[in-house]
Amino acid sequence: MSRLAQFLVSALAVAALTACSGMMDSSNDISIRESEQPSPDAPKVKYAASIRIAGYTDDRKVGDARKVGVAKVRVSGLSGSEIRLDRDVTQVVADSISKKLDDTGYQVLEREDKSALFELSGVVREMSFDAKERDYVSISVETTLKEVATGKVVWSGEVAQKSDRFAGVSGNDKEDIANYLHHELEIVSGKTIEAISATLMASRSDLFSLTPGTKAIPGVTVYSIPGISTPVPNTPTPTMPVVTNSQFANGQLLVRTEPARAKIYLDNVYYGMSPIHVEATPGIHSLQAKLKGYRTASERVAVRKGETTELELQLEK
Repeated sequence: MSRLAQFLVSALAVAALTACSGMMDSSNDISIRESEQPSPDAPKVKYAASIRIAGYTDDRKVGDARKVGVAKVRVSGLSGSEIRLDRDVTQVVADSISKKLDDTGYQVLEREDKSALFELSGVVREMSFDAKERDYVSISVETTLKEVATGKVVWSGEVAQKSDRFAGVSGNDKEDIANYLHHELEIVSGKTIEAISATLMASRSDLFSLTPGTKAIPGVTVYSIPGISTPVPNTPTPTMPVVTNSQFANGQLLVRTEPARAKIYLDNVYYGMSPIHVEATPGIHSLQAKLKGYRTASERVAVRKGETTELELQLEK
């Protein structure tokens, strides 16, 4: 083989390897990571209830444990049409549930820790993010809580969350997709832990210092609550005892602007145009209202558990 032929073969090989490495570039994946900082609303002292997370399985039948959707519009920071996470969806869900348990006040133990009172496991039925003219998010997670000592099911249920939004004239970027998907997953985790906590407080009040009440939690389909069978009047879902002070609930944020039809961003995630009603986790959030021809209005707003916070913004030219 001539020197020229050898050079051409080597060049083609390098080009092929470079192309392959570009296709597998991990920097193209969406990263969803839980904060290592505890929630400011987390109890100072942990409850006596301890839970170990056995893990989740992926039942989505998509063939790729990291794929969550397809981009049919341009997404800044991503190459190709597939939207993938940097980890398996099962790990992302488990981390979100673990963080919510910890922030709620539970003792979250290692998977093999035999001292745990309860064990949590589950199935990811759906997790998708499709970027089109509007972004569509769909998450469905089934969770089961058992007593470690007896193997008895304490609670089993499925939480589903669907949401869509207009991505705006400038379209999506990689970080914005990560923030939006993380927010929707936080809602799923929050409702899951709220339902689990309600049942544990009713059946094992010795592990808590709160007074239980009774109500249904929207968005939660209950499969099993042993020993509780009384239905709530005029509700399609079974009865679930919960804390009367909404200890584990999300909050609501109602935003109005003058003039209306301003684009509303919460923690740099676009949610829609004003007036708008957004479900958000408790805590301090950064809010922006943007309207062409007007100055951007920025506010820091506090969302409280089980309460609706109303905000009115006067936009200036």
